[in-house]
Amino acid sequence: METPTVFRRVPWGLAVVRGPDARGFLQSIVSQDLDPVPEGATVASLLLQPQGKLSVAFRATRRRAGAATDGGDGGDGGDAAVEDAAVEEWWCDTEPEVAERLAAGLLRFRIRVQVEVDDRTASTGAASVVGAAPGVVPDGLVALPAAWGDVPGCDVVGPVGAVDAWIADCGLPVGDAATFEAVRIAAGVPRHGIDIDESTIPQEAFLERDAVSFTKGCFIGQELVCRIDARGHVNRFLRRLELAGPTPPGPGAAVHADGKVVGSVTSAAVVPGTARVVALAMVRREVEPPASVTVDDGSGPVPARLVG
Repeated sequence: METPTVFRRVPWGLAVVRGPDARGFLQSIVSQDLDPVPEGATVASLLLQPQGKLSVAFRATRRRAGAATDGGDGGDGGDAAVEDAAVEEWWCDTEPEVAERLAAGLLRFRIRVQVEVDDRTASTGAASVVGAAPGVVPDGLVALPAAWGDVPGCDVVGPVGAVDAWIADCGLPVGDAATFEAVRIAAGVPRHGIDIDESTIPQEAFLERDAVSFTKGCFIGQELVCRIDARGHVNRFLRRLELAGPTPPGPGAAVHADGKVVGSVTSAAVVPGTARVVALAMVRREVEPPASVTVDDGSGPVPARLVG
């Protein structure tokens, strides 16, 4: 995108994990190594099924100890502040459609630990900035890193009212849903329930690159992803395609190479202001980018190129 743009995404999925055992609890369950994460930092992670396939992809942000209840000046208030300083809090944010699954999945493994899991999705929003960093955001909001391919950006996350006020004051043009969809697809960012789902192995969508630690201790679903990393491979990958426009193929459109069906489109969108279509598709591993293919949703083959 030529001009930095902000996109309103409300509601936004947020499960807050808080308590003296919060880090140890998450560390034993999720795919990322959380032990070295400093306060204020954000990392990508996965909640996997016991068999190793995806449940939820999310970000984990280690919040400052006692951030939610700072204050107190002596007496009982001071004691509470001291006690709260030992309490760790993690913001686990994701797409709203799978936030309940994330919170429920974490709660399922909460056994004999001092941890609370609070699903705040209904009251949380996000402002996705594409093309710039927002600088310092007001108290009550957090700016989380977001990758849009080679384009810088971030997500400003917090209570819906505060997010809307920030959007109104940030000075950036507000983009629409169609433009955001084109940005997302061009950047190769998958969506739950569309490009990835509970049948997806993390390596198929390259989620293991920044969301899986292969050196930490055990976590749920570890066996499959580590076995594939050590001595195996997956049979398909989520790939980026570019097509001539102006009509995007529908989900499920067949991808052909050398006269054979080698995959299917998961999502596609027209790049606003152009006749170019971008798409994501699950494609057999034998077809590697860059490669010329065709896409056919039943209305005839359209030339396309596998670009990543």
